[in-house]
Amino acid sequence: MRTKSRIEDVALAAGVSTATVSRALSQPERVSKKTRDLVQAAVEQLGYVPDAAGRALASGRTQTVGCVIPTLDLAIFARSTHAMQLVLANAGYQLLVASHNYDHVAEVELIKTMQHRSVDALVLVGAQHHAQAWSSLKNWNKPVLLTWVCDERLPSVGFDNQGIAALATRHLLDLGHRKIGMISGHTQHNDRADQRRLGFLAEIEREDLCAGTAAVSEQALNIQGGRLGLRALKKRHPALTALVCGNDMVAIGAMLEAQEMGLRIPQDISICGIDNHELAGEISPGLTTVSLPTQDLGRIAATQILHILAGEPVAHQSLLPFQLVQRGSTAKPKLTSL
Repeated sequence: MRTKSRIEDVALAAGVSTATVSRALSQPERVSKKTRDLVQAAVEQLGYVPDAAGRALASGRTQTVGCVIPTLDLAIFARSTHAMQLVLANAGYQLLVASHNYDHVAEVELIKTMQHRSVDALVLVGAQHHAQAWSSLKNWNKPVLLTWVCDERLPSVGFDNQGIAALATRHLLDLGHRKIGMISGHTQHNDRADQRRLGFLAEIEREDLCAGTAAVSEQALNIQGGRLGLRALKKRHPALTALVCGNDMVAIGAMLEAQEMGLRIPQDISICGIDNHELAGEISPGLTTVSLPTQDLGRIAATQILHILAGEPVAHQSLLPFQLVQRGSTAKPKLTSL
């Protein structure tokens, strides 16, 4: 029978101490790459499997990070979470992911479950959480990082969501549109969608356009939401010439619906999305959108968590840049529609 390899065997094969092996496996960010490679080579050669329970007991850590997100159904969260996972995995941490489907009560239970599993840190989306969630986090002595927004209460990595929507709206206003609508995500329990709605309305008001000129329809952030949103807005505001959408999937849904309604894009209606999904440049016409570095957000969030766990200082708030990518779905309005 093959004898199970011990940490002492790994240390001997790598030419380092058992303490260094333990540190390389439990806190890889605290040892050099050369040492990590030596230890990893010895681990693979010997088929060594660390005793997770014993390691957690000895180090006080489980090498896990919890991540609670609103939904698994949006590509933006998938991309940022995947990027986060890659960075953490490279440092020896496992990412545990759960979603609450925009239900704040369900989120409270998921946060408590993560805490009961003794995760070493928590990553949350947004700053709008149930009072019980904030209470649970306040009494927890481990790192918590907010993402997609910046909030002074906790370390955070995110975007100026008002600014994102304002940039899309300003683009349409600068083209000459004055009858502009927005298909927003549902704003209840979603501070990102609410901030984007406010950014849209602020730009409309900046032009001294009357309240009836701006129209907002709250929908699910998917293709069907885009279809339903355009249908509802055109019914209430037939003269609509331009549209800001809460994300690119909504914008693509609105484009499909516009084409079924016999509207030409951008001649009859200009449509601008948010995110810069990979489909945005592949459809015809190409979708004008605000590009968000969502993968960078995931990587930076993971790096921040690792720095905090290592006792290193991090920026309390990290706002990420964004930019407009203009394609064929937006243009000046027809003279007859002004």
